[in-house]
Amino acid sequence: MDHQDRQHASFSDMAESTAEDWAIIVKEQMPFAANGGQRVLDHLRLLAGDYGGFPVDRLTHCLQTATRAHRDGRPDDYVVMALIHDIGDTLGAYNHPDIAAAIIKPFVSEELHWIVEHHGIFQGKNFFHHIGLDPDMREQFRGHKYFAATEEFVQKYDCPAFDPEYDTLPLEFFEPMVMKLFAKPLNSIYKKAMETT
Repeated sequence: MDHQDRQHASFSDMAESTAEDWAIIVKEQMPFAANGGQRVLDHLRLLAGDYGGFPVDRLTHCLQTATRAHRDGRPDDYVVMALIHDIGDTLGAYNHPDIAAAIIKPFVSEELHWIVEHHGIFQGKNFFHHIGLDPDMREQFRGHKYFAATEEFVQKYDCPAFDPEYDTLPLEFFEPMVMKLFAKPLNSIYKKAMETT
C-alpha cells in the first residue's frame, strides 16, 4: 500500500496532535516495531566485507562471538547480545558500544545491556597500551555488579573471535533468535501504549 493510500495523521505540528492522530500512528507503528529484528539483521549484513585491518571482517567477528556464546550454552538473549555487540561499527567508529547498547536496551536485562555498553573499555585491556591509551581503564568499574560478567564476555567470546579458521555459524542460524528477541520489548517507555492498542 502506497503512502498516499494509507491513513496518516493530520497535524503539521506535534503540539497540535490529537488522540485520533495517535491512534493512526500507533496502528502503523505496531507492525513496523515488530519487524525490528529484520532491520537489525539487515544492518548486521552491512558489516560483511569490512575488515578495518582485522584478520576477519566485522560480520564474521560478530558471528564468531555469538557462535562461541551459543556453543557455550548461553541463553538466546545472551547470544543475540553477543551477535550485535559491534553492530555500531558502521555508524559510530568512536562509540560503537553505545550504539549497540541503545539498540538492544529495550529487549534485554540490565546486565546484558551493561555488558554491551562497556565491552569496548573492557576489551581495551588487550590493546589500549598499543595505541597510547590506558589498558586499565576498566578498573574504574571494579566492584560494579556486572564487572565480572563483562570481563568474562570479553575474555571468552569477544577476544578470541578473530580466527579465520574458526567454524563460524552463519547469520541465518541466528535469525530466529534475533526475530524473537526484537519482536517485543521487555522495557520501554512505549511498551504500555503498544500493548493496549
